Amino acid sequence: MREVDRRGQYSRRIFLQGAATAVPVVAAIGAAGIEDAWAADATALAPATLKTMVKVARDIYPHDFLGDSYYITAIKPWDGKAAAEPAVKAMLEDGVRRLDADAKDRHKVAYARVPWEADRVVLLQGIEQTAFFMTLRGDLVVSLYNQEQLWPKFGYEGSSAEHGGYIKRGFNDIDWLPKA
Repeated sequence: MREVDRRGQYSRRIFLQGAATAVPVVAAIGAAGIEDAWAADATALAPATLKTMVKVARDIYPHDFLGDSYYITAIKPWDGKAAAEPAVKAMLEDGVRRLDADAKDRHKVAYARVPWEADRVVLLQGIEQTAFFMTLRGDLVVSLYNQEQLWPKFGYEGSSAEHGGYIKRGFNDIDWLPKA
């Protein structure tokens, strides 16, 4: 059995060099608003609409351990769909407009700025029978959970067909039951 030294092999000098380069990068990112840059590339939908849709996606399928990038990846194709079909664009913009109006009536801010998830969920429950909500929720089941980078985070190992099926891979992998 080999011993692994788990202590970091970093010196004070390496730490300071890394910190010195990180500070200007963080300052530039904060000044540029890089977290919203993905929405500025939209062609059909307004950036505010896309950002609200990401917040809606996070509220419909909340996973605290997932970063926004996965939700953004799931929402971005809607811009192309809206560009291709005016009816889709109208549905999305009307849905976000209604959410924002409901949020402003109850909380005096737009939906994306409502601070508490529970308050946003109540707003979503008010529109859960609309085409906007049902279409977005139905698409997110596929577009969010079909990202291969997410599978390990949920414990899914992927398809087993190319490995001989689940009998040969994954059938008896449970490790949370005590051994008999």
